Amino acid sequence: MSHDVTNKIAITGPGLKKQGVVVLQSLFIALFTLLELWIRSGVGVVTGIVICLALFGGIRFGRSGTRYVSVVTPPLAFAATILVHVILTDGLKISRAGIDFIAALASVAPYLMLSALYGWFMYFNEKAKSRPSRKSVN
Repeated sequence: MSHDVTNKIAITGPGLKKQGVVVLQSLFIALFTLLELWIRSGVGVVTGIVICLALFGGIRFGRSGTRYVSVVTPPLAFAATILVHVILTDGLKISRAGIDFIAALASVAPYLMLSALYGWFMYFNEKAKSRPSRKSVN
């Protein structure tokens, strides 16, 4: 009784729609970002890894055609979460809020860059594969 077991997760349906990818990525990133802000009073490695995982999860569990949304959502969700947190904690003091916002973006910049490079590569790769070949058969 030997079974060929693969390490892939079996998805019974076609996957998440665009709206599902956006909601799940946004909630996942917001939860861990706010948790790290509450525990450490700043963002860093945990939030960066969560941003990468959210991107990979969106690419893996999204339907075909959701790759663009999977790539664009994590940086926007992170920026929105940080902006709301900074405004709620610092108020509308432009100089203080701006410094805190830029500092939070800078602390996860390497993770944002790596996930963006990987995500855009996957998006353009999928787009190139869906295009018909230029070679004509004569």
